[in-house]
Amino acid sequence: MADNKRDYYEVLGVGKSASEEEIKKAYRQKAKQYHPDLNPGDKTAEAKFKEANEAYEVLSDATKKTRYDQFGHAGVDPNYGAGGAGGFGGFGGGVDFDLSDILGSFFGSGGFGGARQANPNAPRRGEDIRERVTISFEEAAKGCKRTVETQRIEVCSECGGSGAAKGHSPRTCPECNGKGQVASQQRTPFGVISTSKACPKCGGKGKIIENPCQKCRGGGRVSKRVKIEINIPAGIDDRQILNVRGEGHKGANGGPAGDLQVAVFVRPHPFFERDGFDVWCDVAVSFAQAALGASLMVPTLDGKVKWELPEGTQPGEVFILKGRGIQNLNGKSKGNQFVRISVEVPKKLNEKQRGMIRELDSELGGKPNEFTASDDGDDKRGGLFGKKKK
Repeated sequence: MADNKRDYYEVLGVGKSASEEEIKKAYRQKAKQYHPDLNPGDKTAEAKFKEANEAYEVLSDATKKTRYDQFGHAGVDPNYGAGGAGGFGGFGGGVDFDLSDILGSFFGSGGFGGARQANPNAPRRGEDIRERVTISFEEAAKGCKRTVETQRIEVCSECGGSGAAKGHSPRTCPECNGKGQVASQQRTPFGVISTSKACPKCGGKGKIIENPCQKCRGGGRVSKRVKIEINIPAGIDDRQILNVRGEGHKGANGGPAGDLQVAVFVRPHPFFERDGFDVWCDVAVSFAQAALGASLMVPTLDGKVKWELPEGTQPGEVFILKGRGIQNLNGKSKGNQFVRISVEVPKKLNEKQRGMIRELDSELGGKPNEFTASDDGDDKRGGLFGKKKK
């Protein structure tokens, strides 16, 4: 139950006024601290990792964050009825209405110029549904399946969309002959003005249902909670929109269904950073490893791989692991992985260790860092800074 959950801000260690970037940074720190790869077999760390994911999913979404700030966990927990899959603007009321009905009540069905209106019984396409899902960095790189739960307008299974009870059928309105509109003339000082308005007998629908279906109450469509499985392709990026055709609200009068538009949000990774279809990561090595070279196990999206660090590697040097990046959306190629080397400098040394380093430095010809430059910017010593680029 939501009552047992910790405050999401407390989970990430940020305040309510934290910016989007601060929330993202805090999540990355927590994810790195409790990541299952760094804590194998630790159930407590695994639980905290999941808790951090849940907190980030809510606080990184402006709409969910607002609801959470107002109502707490009840505002985002579907069990409370307030945090259902409303997506980023999805259908949520279960009420079937047409905007033209509202406008018609103010201006009349003919508008200002008495324009001819569409057939009210013609097929109409269903509206699109907008939802969102949050996936991991690895799932975005490799692709995955997700089940989206949403509220959707469906054709009534009881009457097949006719709106009439079983054994009955709608009949054409005798007042408007199925047009849904009736002509009206009004005498004014400027002459006789002809307009059209919704037929008062059938309400503008062009047909009359004398025995309405009990399930849909004559509407022919009902609101229903549905689960839709979607395939998220490998290589999808953060906040990209995935369009699933035909999975939106069902059409009226035999019209086609709308689409399901899913905004895909990708959680940041504690190790990797994405740049297009390439990935970057930092690998820390000791001074000895950088100077002498070493065999390293480097993390990649496909697991750890053995890699030979060359002798004499400099701090900040970047190496490329070809084809270890993210799958291109067209499926024809993969990006690369860039490995940036950082050299760890020991912070606490005893006197013996200091002496050994001084001896090594002397053996290597080390000198005090005395930088003297001439007017043209050249280092006369040719040491640490070399020559200034012109």
